[in-house]
Amino acid sequence: MTENPTSTAPAAQGEDPAAVTPDPAADQTTTEPTTERPSLTSRLEREGEIAADYLERLLDLTDLDGDLDVDIDGDRAAVAIVDSEEGRVPRRLVGRDGEVLEALQELTRLAVLASTGERSRLMLDVAGHRAARRLALVADARKAVEDVTASGAPLTLPPMSPFERKVVHDAVADAGLRSESEGVEPHRCVVVLPT
Repeated sequence: MTENPTSTAPAAQGEDPAAVTPDPAADQTTTEPTTERPSLTSRLEREGEIAADYLERLLDLTDLDGDLDVDIDGDRAAVAIVDSEEGRVPRRLVGRDGEVLEALQELTRLAVLASTGERSRLMLDVAGHRAARRLALVADARKAVEDVTASGAPLTLPPMSPFERKVVHDAVADAGLRSESEGVEPHRCVVVLPT
């Protein structure tokens, strides 16, 4: 016996199953699976959890001390490796001029990408290095704004990492001036422009 997949009423005995009329309401009640995207906050929390798991395994494998703090900073997940009760975070995880920190951040972002399938803008800090660097960069940016305002001439700052340039651009914008990045990595720098 052949079944009619669109029919919801059973065929009467001796009746041709194809002659049964389909129920029009059956077509209207079909539900398609929803593919709702998680909220930004829940997505960033998930990124932070994945990053923390990855970094925890890395610290365990290398037998290094450090606790992990996970937070959301604006529109990105922020993870910090901080001193633990067992000891201080090895400063070699920062490296000269933050080079090891930058590499560790990229590896962590790749771990998040591998798990979620989406690129991450996660920010990693080790032993407060980025926080201290941010304060110094904001002070440098304010000084540059003063110099440009006084002279009326553009001022080119030394080469910086993408993180450092972003901090400077934000500080310059907060002061009411414009800035641009020029050059090619790793020698890309910020130019502060007069109004």
